[in-house]
Amino acid sequence: MEKSVPPVYGLVLAGGKSSRMGKDKATLRWHGKEQQYYIADLLRAFCTKVYISVRKDQEASIDPGYAVLPDAYPGLGQYGAILTAQAYKPDVAWLVLACDLPLLDAQTLEYLMQHRADEAIATTFESPFDHLPEPLIAIWEPRSNEQLLNFREKGFTCPRKVLLNTEPVSILQPPDPESLMNVNTPEQAKTAQDILNRRKAGIYER
Repeated sequence: MEKSVPPVYGLVLAGGKSSRMGKDKATLRWHGKEQQYYIADLLRAFCTKVYISVRKDQEASIDPGYAVLPDAYPGLGQYGAILTAQAYKPDVAWLVLACDLPLLDAQTLEYLMQHRADEAIATTFESPFDHLPEPLIAIWEPRSNEQLLNFREKGFTCPRKVLLNTEPVSILQPPDPESLMNVNTPEQAKTAQDILNRRKAGIYER
C-alpha cells in the first residue's frame, strides 16, 4: 500500500513590521505588483491553496482576490505564522516564503518541490549568505508541528533553531544562490534592484 503524501499549501509571510526598511516590504513593487501578491502568484503554480499571513490589523487591506490567514499567535512573528497555518490545516505541508525575496523565481521553487523529502520535518535550502538552513524558503511537513510546539514550550521561537536542532531535515543547495537573497534595508533593496535591472537587460552574473 502506497503511503499518502500530504498536499502542499502555500504561505506568504507578510505580517512583519519592516522596521529596518522603513516601509512595508510586503507592498514594495519589484515586479509590477505588491511583493506579497507576486510571491502568492508564484506559489499558486505549485500549491493546492495559497494564503497570505498577516497581522489582524492588516486583514482588511489585502486584495480580496487573495486568501488571508490572520496571525493567531501575536508576538511570535514568523514562528507564530507557521503555527497558525498548521493549526488551521494540520494535515498538509506548508511551503512557507518570506515576502522580502525579490529575486526568487519559479525555477527555484520547482527545484524545491522536485526534491521535497516528505519523510523529513522540512525541506529547505542552505543559505549562500550564512550557510545555515533557510526556514522561510521551506516546505514544513505536518510532522514538524510537534517539534515547533515543543521548542515554543521551551521558550524558543526561532524557526531556524528548530531546523538546526531537529532531525531529519533535508537541506538542498540552491540552483541559483542569488535567488535566495532577502532584502531588509534600503541598501539591500538597491542591490536587488540593480540585479533585477541587469537581468531584464539579459545580463546574468552567476
